[in-house]
This record gives sequence, structure tokens and C-alpha cells, in this order.
Amino acid sequence: MKIIVTGVNGQLGFDVVRELYKRKYTDVIGIDINDLDITDHVAVDIFLNQKKPDIIIHCAAYTAVDSAEDNERLCYDVNVNGTKYLVEAAKKHNAKFVYISTDYVFSGYKNKSYEIDDFPNPKTIYGKTKLLGEKEVLKYDKYFIIRISWVFGTNGNNFVKTMLRLGKGKEKINVVSDQKGSPTYTYDLSRLISDMIKTEKYGLYHATNEGSCSWYEFASEIFRLANMDVKLNPVTTDKYPTKAKRPSNSSLSKKSLSENGFNFLPTWQDALKRYLNEIGVS
Repeated sequence: MKIIVTGVNGQLGFDVVRELYKRKYTDVIGIDINDLDITDHVAVDIFLNQKKPDIIIHCAAYTAVDSAEDNERLCYDVNVNGTKYLVEAAKKHNAKFVYISTDYVFSGYKNKSYEIDDFPNPKTIYGKTKLLGEKEVLKYDKYFIIRISWVFGTNGNNFVKTMLRLGKGKEKINVVSDQKGSPTYTYDLSRLISDMIKTEKYGLYHATNEGSCSWYEFASEIFRLANMDVKLNPVTTDKYPTKAKRPSNSSLSKKSLSENGFNFLPTWQDALKRYLNEIGVS
């Protein structure tokens, strides 16, 4: 079985490839921008014609949420056109297609966890392009769309690493306390993806670690587990302006996982503890 994973240099793509190798898949091709420009339709067609994959796991994306507001064309090319070209290639080769989406497809105003069939209403360029990417995937029938949020992994930068870095140089850190979501450890998610691709339980899923928290609560647990004495100051979103609007609530209901026989990911606290151990912090 030949599997292509895009975005191998990112947090999730890196862990997906690593997990597939652990499971004894021998024909796994991890690619990134230096290997294939997914916004080049001809290049994608030639590459996939040569490789003839059985599964495409599409982790690559333009994820710089704030810079996307100033780079709409590039964000659209990567997240929409790039996805479109890969889906067309998947159809041609009858390959299963996994698309990694985001909590940003929702407005963030709901006071409960978002269900998979809640009406999408993105408020950022990033969220709008990822939703349009979903619509390209929906034109095919052998797809898994997986919406995730608050990602952290060993390969690349993330909120956990940022907090650890800031904690070494500052006695006091301001952290937003009125945005709620669910952290997602890429190691746990890669295991779920590896389970999914063995099935034909196609459809739309939400997948994060169990539980939810604010960024302030997340940071508090990071420093507690890391045994770092850092003073955290909870602040509201209006005190920490960003170019792209952040969701007030991006908690995602994982009901679709259980309905299709997939296990929930462990709690985010358990995931964080294992992650810190993995990167040599605790």
C-alpha cells in the first residue's frame, strides 16, 4: 500500500509519517514544498501519476492565521487550489483522501461544543480557505475530513514551546483567559488517522484531545507540569489584539468518532504530560 503524506515538515505530517512507519507501512512518501508545489496543477498531476498512491493524507496547509489576512491569494492557492488538485489526483487513482481541517471554519460564538453538522461561519481568511478546501474534498466520495484545534507536536513551533521559552526569561506572562478550546497532540492524532485509513468509514470528524480549557488554563498546566515558577496574568482578548479574529469558543464535539467506532483521544492534560516528557521537559 502506497501512502503519500503532505506537509511532512510540519507538526502533524511529521508524526503521521513516524506513526505509519511504526505500523510497518513500508511505502510511505512524506513530501513538503521542496518536493512538490501543490499549487502547481501540472506538477501535482505528474507527481501523482508517477507515485500512484492508494492513500493521500493531506496535512500541508497555509496556517499562519494572522499573515493570511495580508496574503489572501497565497492562502487561497495553498488551502483551496492545492487541495483541489490533490483531490482530483485522488479520484484519478481511486485513493482514499484525508483532509485536515480546523476549528476556524466556525464563528466561535457558540457557548457549547461544535457538532460536525453545525453551520460553518468562518471569520478569518484562514478559516474561509480551509472551509473552501473542505468543499473541494466533498466532491469526492472516499474522504475523511478531520477538524482539529490548538495543535502541539515535537516537530515545529507551538503554544507549549512558546510558553516554555517565555517562562525562562520572564517572571510574569499575560495569557488570554476568555478563549476556550481543546488542545490536540499530534502524536495522538496521528494514531487516530492511522486507524481511520484502514477503514472505509468515510465522512466528517472532529478530533482533539478530550476536555477543553482556556489558553490561560493551558499555560498554567504547562508550567505546573514543567515545575516552573512563572506568574501568569489572565487577560481578555481585547487586551491582546491580533490581525485575525480568534474564536471565543472552538471546542469540538467528538460524537462522530464514537458513532463510527473510533476511540476518543486521551485527555489534553494526559497528552500534555506525555508531550513534555517527549521533549525532555518533565
